[in-house]
Amino acid sequence: MPTIDPHLFVIFGATGDLTRRKLIPALYHVMQQDEVASNCYILGVARSGWSDDRFRSEAREALQEHFETDAIDQWCDDHLFYQSIGPDSDRYGALKDRIHALETTHELPGNRVFYLSLPPPTYGPTTEALGHEGLNESPGWTRLVIEKPFGHDLDSAQELNALVHQHFAEDQVYRIDHYLGKETVQNLLAFRFGNALFEAVWNRDRIEQVELTVAESLGVEGRAGYYDDAGHLRDMVQNHLTQLFTLVAMEPPATFDADAIRDEKVKVLRATRPLDPARATLGQYAAGTHAGAEVPGYREEDGVPEDSSTETFVQVPLYIDNWRWQGVPFILRSGKRLPQKLTQIAVRFECAPVSLFENAGVEAPSCNVSQNELIITLQPNEGFDLRFEVKKPGESIRLETQKLSFRYEAAFGPVPDAYETLIRDIIQGDQTLFVRSDEVEASWQLYAPLLAAERSPAPYPAGTWGPKAVTAPSSA
Repeated sequence: MPTIDPHLFVIFGATGDLTRRKLIPALYHVMQQDEVASNCYILGVARSGWSDDRFRSEAREALQEHFETDAIDQWCDDHLFYQSIGPDSDRYGALKDRIHALETTHELPGNRVFYLSLPPPTYGPTTEALGHEGLNESPGWTRLVIEKPFGHDLDSAQELNALVHQHFAEDQVYRIDHYLGKETVQNLLAFRFGNALFEAVWNRDRIEQVELTVAESLGVEGRAGYYDDAGHLRDMVQNHLTQLFTLVAMEPPATFDADAIRDEKVKVLRATRPLDPARATLGQYAAGTHAGAEVPGYREEDGVPEDSSTETFVQVPLYIDNWRWQGVPFILRSGKRLPQKLTQIAVRFECAPVSLFENAGVEAPSCNVSQNELIITLQPNEGFDLRFEVKKPGESIRLETQKLSFRYEAAFGPVPDAYETLIRDIIQGDQTLFVRSDEVEASWQLYAPLLAAERSPAPYPAGTWGPKAVTAPSSA
C-alpha cells in the first residue's frame, strides 16, 4: 500500500456536521494506521470565530464518540488548527499566510488537500478564491475535493466544471460520492472481473433484469431548505444510484487504473437510451406509520411548503443500447420514509430454457420455478447472497429457494467507513472512486428529460415501498 505523504489537509466548513461526524474521525483513524501520518496536519476553515483550542475541543468530543483511547488529546493538540475567514476582503490572504506558516513550522513540502465541505452554491466562489490567491499551485501536489451535488442540472454542472478547470487541472479534482467508498461497491470490480464464473453470465443472454435500490427510512430530517429545492432525483438518483448503475454495467477496463475504469463508466452513460419521463414513477410520502410510530407527511415537515410538488421517491427504468445489455431493464429505485434503510443490487437471472418441474409447487411470474438471483447488499450488513433452487426432502419433487451468503464483517472484521477509504485515496492520489467531469455531465444529460418534465408526484403512505405501482426490492 502506498505511504501517505506529509501534507496539510484543509477543511472548508470545519464547523459543520459532516466534519464532526465523518471527516475528523476518518482522518484520525487513517493517521493512526500509517507510519508517516505523524507528519500530516489538519487546518479547519470556516466563518465562525473559533480558535485552535475551540476546534480541538469540538474534535475531541467527536472522536470520543468513536474511539476509546488516551491518544486523542495529544493528537488534537499536535495536528489540529483553525483559521477563521470572516467577511473582510482579505480573508483568503490571511488563509494563505496561515497555510504557509504551518508548512514552514512543521517542515511540510507543500502538499495540500482543499476539502469543500460546504453548501453547493459556495463551490464556485471558493474555488475561484483559491485560484486567485495562488493556492491552486504549490511546491508539492494540490488536490481539490468537492462534495455532491456537483451542479443542479446539466447547464450548471458544465458551468461549474468550466470554472473549476480555470484554476485546477482535472487530475487535481476529486468529486466525492461516499457511496463509492463502501467496500461492497469497490468489490463489484473484483467480483465481476476476478471471477470467471460470474463474468461469463453477466450479459443479456443470462440476466433478465437488474434492480438497484437505495431506500431511506428517515424523512428530510432538518434538510428541508436544501431538499425541497433539489428533490430526490437530484439528491440521490443522479449521483449515488447512477454510480452503482455504471459499475454494474461497465465493460472490463483495459487496465486497472483510474482513467481506464472511469472511461468505461462514461461509455455506459453514453450508451444508455434517452430516458422517457412517462415511464418514470415519482412519489411524495404522506403521513403514515413507520417503526410503530405515526410520522408526518412530507408537506407537514418543518420548512416544507404546504403545496410542495417535490418528489421524495423516484423509480426509473434504464436501457443500455450495446451488445452486452440490449433489452435488459435496469430499474433504479430510491425514496425517503420507506420501510427500512437498504442499499442493494439485485441481479435476476433468466429462467431455464426448459422446465422439468411443472408441478414443483413454486410460483414465479414467468417461470415454473423461482429464478436465481444475486443480491449485493451495501447496507446494512454488507455482503452477497446467491439464491438458487434445491429439492426439498421428501418423496415428491418440490423445490425450495436457498441461498449462499457472504458477509464482509464476518470474514474480515469491521468494515472501514466509506469516508475513511476515500480520504486515504485522496491523499494517496488515487482517483478511481471519484467522478470525472465528463461523467458528471453525461449523468445530468441522462436525466435532463425527466428534470424538464412537469410531473406531479403520486402520494404514498410513509412506511411503504412507494406509490402503488412499485414493488418491494428482492430482499425486503
